[in-house]
Amino acid sequence: MLTTINTGPLAASVRHLLDFAWNQTRSCAFAIALLSGVAASTLLPGLPVARYDLLVAYGVLLTLLFWLRGWENGRDIAVIALCHVIGLAFELVKVSLGSWSYPEPAVLKFAGVPLYGGFLYAAVGSYVCRAWHLFDLELVRYRPRATAVVAAAVYVNFFSHHWLPDARWLLAGLLLAVTAGTSVRYTVRGVRRRMPLALSFVLIGFFLWVAENLATYLGAWRYPYQLDGWEPVGVDKIGAWSLLISVTFVLAAVTRPSRRREADGTHGPTPGGS
Repeated sequence: MLTTINTGPLAASVRHLLDFAWNQTRSCAFAIALLSGVAASTLLPGLPVARYDLLVAYGVLLTLLFWLRGWENGRDIAVIALCHVIGLAFELVKVSLGSWSYPEPAVLKFAGVPLYGGFLYAAVGSYVCRAWHLFDLELVRYRPRATAVVAAAVYVNFFSHHWLPDARWLLAGLLLAVTAGTSVRYTVRGVRRRMPLALSFVLIGFFLWVAENLATYLGAWRYPYQLDGWEPVGVDKIGAWSLLISVTFVLAAVTRPSRRREADGTHGPTPGGS
């Protein structure tokens, strides 16, 4: 006797979830490839050049490959390059203050920071840009100026809290305020759905924390408490990444074609939207 395959709402939801997960994985292609390179470099004894230097060349080749294959366009490369530069500036300050370190030697290393360190932030930029394409992202009731101002303050606070009071909780509240009512429309299996922008920041922050644990385990960099042996990264970093992702998002949003819906909500309902 033939078994009837369930094609009801539950099965459809599972298919949508699997497609969502698959496109998220595709969006992480650069990050996955970069971390795979970091992992592979730990298994190659007797390298003719320093591991950190080899990873710089690997990061450049990855960027060229993604561009030549058409997986990232000129606007994406500009965002990724800017993320690289901003990330290196972030690293220079944080490493100088002892927040973390890159203990291995390298030629392409300045003030304790190897140039490949910027590719770790470039990978986040690549994720946001590829997700924008693969999910056909569209911002609803987005406040670009206010969000950019808060994101810039978030970036500055990651430096200034070493000398001034830490304002991250205040900034978290401000970020929630400026993104209140803002959502991201995305497509999965031809159906438009939406997610609150603030929720997307938290979800991305969680997965960046997971990636950070993997990266430090592979020796991409080390926190002081990991120098004598790897330990998991504290869960408080989820909040830090949830805030910091706003900087990358603002940079990517500036380069996207204007598809923002009007704040008056006069557009009709979107199938599958919440």
